[in-house]
Amino acid sequence: MKIATIKTGLASLAMLPGLVMAAPAVADKADNAFMMICTALVLFMTIPGIALFYGGLIRGKNVLSMLTQVTVTFALVCILWVVYGYSLAFGEGNNFFGNINWLMLKNIELTAVMGSIYQYIHVAFQGSFACITVGLIVGALAERIRFSAVLIFVVVWLTLSYIPIAHMVWGGGLLASHGALDFAGGTVVHINAAIAGLVGAYLIGKRVGFGKEAFKPHNLPMVFTGTAILYIGWFGFNAGSAGTANEIAALAFVNTVVATAAAILGWIFGEWALRGKPSLLGACSGAIAGLVGVTPACGYIGVGGALIIGVVAGLAGLWGVTMLKRLLRVDDPCDVFGVHGVCGIVGCIMTGIFAASFAGWRGLR
Repeated sequence: MKIATIKTGLASLAMLPGLVMAAPAVADKADNAFMMICTALVLFMTIPGIALFYGGLIRGKNVLSMLTQVTVTFALVCILWVVYGYSLAFGEGNNFFGNINWLMLKNIELTAVMGSIYQYIHVAFQGSFACITVGLIVGALAERIRFSAVLIFVVVWLTLSYIPIAHMVWGGGLLASHGALDFAGGTVVHINAAIAGLVGAYLIGKRVGFGKEAFKPHNLPMVFTGTAILYIGWFGFNAGSAGTANEIAALAFVNTVVATAAAILGWIFGEWALRGKPSLLGACSGAIAGLVGVTPACGYIGVGGALIIGVVAGLAGLWGVTMLKRLLRVDDPCDVFGVHGVCGIVGCIMTGIFAASFAGWRGLR
């Protein structure tokens, strides 16, 4: 009788994995805390990170205008994201847009869980990405666009560009169905913002005196401070894209450190060879180049891949803000396309290379 009872108990234990799989998703407190911290870090990248970084790059007479534009567009995107952005980006829908079931976050229960985190945290995390993407574009339009025009542009661009791209890549849309790899925003954030900035810079024209005057950064310590804030915040940006505090988040974290360091050295030595001496602006720009380059790849590749991406991104970014900028003849005051566009493209291409099994990282392809 005892033997039969034991056998019955063992059989019941064998069924536990199936029972666990059938159980509803449960929020994990550690993962929720991790994702809230990551969300705060990404928000910190926009205010004050991007604001200070761009504010130091432009002329002193326009710095308050830049800080105002970044702050107000940040607030505007937050509202638009809650009203309709999240629903259209992450709701079930077609290849380009989601649905309207989550307008004003209605129909999202307080206890709704995505993976192991509450859905409200997912809303905030993805909203922080939308905020910083818009903030990046402002740098390309600096010093010659009306405040009202910026606000109109943000509404139109967020609706017709950011939201569909986010849905296509992260919301189960067209690119996701074709196997697109973008761990933390190389396509959705950086390339998307850079192309918008490039087109916008062409459309609104050049600043008065462009090509005749030297438009130098008015405050390099301000640029350095902004860079430091962006660097720290980027760990929330990349590691947080894992969605949980797991081994993939750890990998993304380490790869972010490695790629940034490699890009700083790549940019500095390239600048040294090109101009005869390194500079603080070059080191700051190299850091951003490495962060951008590793963003699409950080959770998919090994550390060796991150090192190579960092070096290549550093050199590519230097080329983007010197030779390519002259070739394009565009007035991009904060080098949005030269850094975010060029390095984002490099990072996305190299993601496909280093995420492949032959590159030594197993588990994806």
